[in-house]
Amino acid sequence: MAVRAGEKRKSSVEKKLFTVEEYHRMVETGVLDEGSKVELIEGEIYPMAAMGSRHAACIDRLNKLLSARAGDTAIVRVQCPIELHDTSEPEPDVSLLKFREDFYADAHPKPEDTLLAVEVSDTTLAHDTSVKLPAYARAGIPEVWIVDPNSNSIQIHSNPQTGEYRNTTRIRRGDTFESKALSGAEIAASDILG
Repeated sequence: MAVRAGEKRKSSVEKKLFTVEEYHRMVETGVLDEGSKVELIEGEIYPMAAMGSRHAACIDRLNKLLSARAGDTAIVRVQCPIELHDTSEPEPDVSLLKFREDFYADAHPKPEDTLLAVEVSDTTLAHDTSVKLPAYARAGIPEVWIVDPNSNSIQIHSNPQTGEYRNTTRIRRGDTFESKALSGAEIAASDILG
């Protein structure tokens, strides 16, 4: 079969997409090691980047800040899954969840439980903005922060509609911003960026 200039030939090999149930079964049966640093997004299994000291320090600052601001009204989680739907279970660097007495022991939180997802993107900016951010928007996560220590900035994404965030603000070191996830509390970017 000849392919004309400008045309692309369709591949006869199809990609296998996984459900959250299949993904969990792969861990249970040992196909994926329970300690594997991977996450499921839109049916695809992605490796998670190794964490450097700057990344870890930023997560620690976020954990301290969000825990202090939320108090007993919400749960702060670090690198734990959120089940967005039946083919996505990302692990944001930090998430802020509606408080539940059982601390989500029976099942991972869902989008309706999630107030905020935060990604620290020192080495993963392209992946976080092109793969994870759209997945969060399609699931209706109300607020997402993309923290970029390399540019000393934080992107605040909010108001998800029709699969994308309608409001995006870029905050730089020295700026402050209000977070809807924290009932309008004012936050200094330097408290996150260091």
